[in-house]
Amino acid sequence: MLIIFSGLSGVGKSTIAKKLASTIKATYLRVDTIEQSLRRQFPQKKIGPEGYLILYELARENLQQGSTVITDSVNEFRFIRDDYRNIAQSLALPFLEIEVICSDQKKHRLQAENRIPDIEGLTPPSWQAINNRSYETWDRAPLQLDTAFLSVEQSLTQILQEIAIIQYP
Repeated sequence: MLIIFSGLSGVGKSTIAKKLASTIKATYLRVDTIEQSLRRQFPQKKIGPEGYLILYELARENLQQGSTVITDSVNEFRFIRDDYRNIAQSLALPFLEIEVICSDQKKHRLQAENRIPDIEGLTPPSWQAINNRSYETWDRAPLQLDTAFLSVEQSLTQILQEIAIIQYP
């Protein structure tokens, strides 16, 4: 199964995704980790879509090996969300799209401005950068988790309930 996390920086997406990966013993793939590694190796190069392209192939390879895979990235554009979904569909595997939001702007800002990066050398985006980022609306309904109201544990419970009812294609 492919579990696809989406949402703006600072909403709690990585915290929930990591907890889920630990709980269900899934392979966890985060685009920030890949992009930061590329920045370290090629400091003069502007990072474009390479991180996502690498993540797609890592996800595909791990799914082909029989692993459940959790991807963690903003996924601000519909075509990125479609690319993830297409990977699962091309392998005839189920997928779950999860959008993590924080509807309380004060809480979101507090989380975004006070988080401590867990990737060496990564500078999280500023609150202004988060607000200025383009984020396309969904054309389908993901499982939406609002961290303004849900704890990590409550979010995990909702995800596990959803996974339990997903049918294989």
